[in-house]
Order: sequence, then C-alpha cells, then structure tokens
Amino acid sequence: MLDAKQINALLPQTQCTRCGFPDCESYAQAIAQGEAGINQCPPGGMEGVRRLAQLTGLPEQPLSENHGLEGPRALAVIDEAWCIGCTLCIKACPVDAIIGTNKHMHTVIEDQCTGCELCIPVCPVDCISLEPAHAGEPKPTGWAAWPQELADQARQRHAFHQIRVVRAKAEHETRLQAKAEHKLAHLSEASKLTDPVQLDQKRAVIEAALARARARRQPG
Repeated sequence: MLDAKQINALLPQTQCTRCGFPDCESYAQAIAQGEAGINQCPPGGMEGVRRLAQLTGLPEQPLSENHGLEGPRALAVIDEAWCIGCTLCIKACPVDAIIGTNKHMHTVIEDQCTGCELCIPVCPVDCISLEPAHAGEPKPTGWAAWPQELADQARQRHAFHQIRVVRAKAEHETRLQAKAEHKLAHLSEASKLTDPVQLDQKRAVIEAALARARARRQPG
C-alpha cells in the first residue's frame, strides 16, 4: 500500500476540499487506498500531479476539471465596513487564518491564508472577497505560487485547528452536562411545574439526556 503520509507531504495543504475530501490528509489516505486519483487537487496543479505520479508510480494524467482548474493563488479579504462579527468565517477557516471576536470586526492574516475560499459561503453579509496573492503578470499558479514552506506551516496550523475544535466541543459538552446536572439536582425549585407526575416526567427527560451525553464522552 502507498504511504499516505508521504502523499500528504506533497499536497499544498490549502484544505480547500475541492478534491472532494474534507482535508488534504483525507485525500492523501484516499489516494493511498486507491479510492481517489492523483489529479484532483487544483491548488497543486499539474506540478502537483507530476510530484504525486513520481512518488506513487501512477501514470500522469490531466488535472480533473470536475474538481476545478489550476489558477493563481488568491487571498481572502474582509470588508471591515460590512463585517458584523458573526465569527462564522473564523469557524470555517481550516488553518485559523482569521482573527476576531463575537460582534467585533474580523480580519484575515494574509501570510497564513491558503485561499481555500471556505469562508466566503458562510458569510451572511457577503463581506469577504478574493484578491490575487501576487502582483504583476503572468501570475504564478500551483506550486509556483505556493512554496513548500507555506504548505508545511499550513499543515501544522490545520492540525492545531482540529485539536482546538475537538477540545472546544468537549468543553461545551462539559458545560452543558454540568448545567443539566445542576438543574436535575434542583428540579423542584427551578421548574415552574408543581405536579409530581410532570416533575417525574421532566426528570426522566433530563436523566435520559445526561445518559446520552455521558455515552458520547465514553472512549471507543
């Protein structure tokens, strides 16, 4: 079997999902398992196809138009005048290249933006646009526009992003569980219900919800 780690090291790490997979690592695993072609990465372009062909021994083939065309690298830019601080773009960015807080203006860290475009569709006020990453003509494409150093940095940031998302979800679930347990312990005082039967029904609902929450937190 092909080595997915070696394949992933040759991908541009834009995490754009245009290959049809949720991230570059998943695409690399699919190639290694023979479930995806080596020509599904528009950001890598034809140079990326050649690199993957050399590593895997698979034949070179034209870039798949179904997955997009090779083009110049772009950067996301937020119109500060229209940004409402919803944080949706921050959550969508796979490499944590957008900073800001709730109800405050957000901004893109240009040298960390991979141009994945995932922040654009989630913006409710359409205040994010794309601008060329390079001035002058002709503009470089594929690996000519995105050096290995930036790809390696993007891979590291994406790994940290995944860890942060999992941690945030676990912390959120812990807070909800603690709130539910407190409500269960003080149900009679906290509830507007006074009928014992209705209180028991409410208690059963909360206990069932807590049981599901605990089951989700169990490993394996």
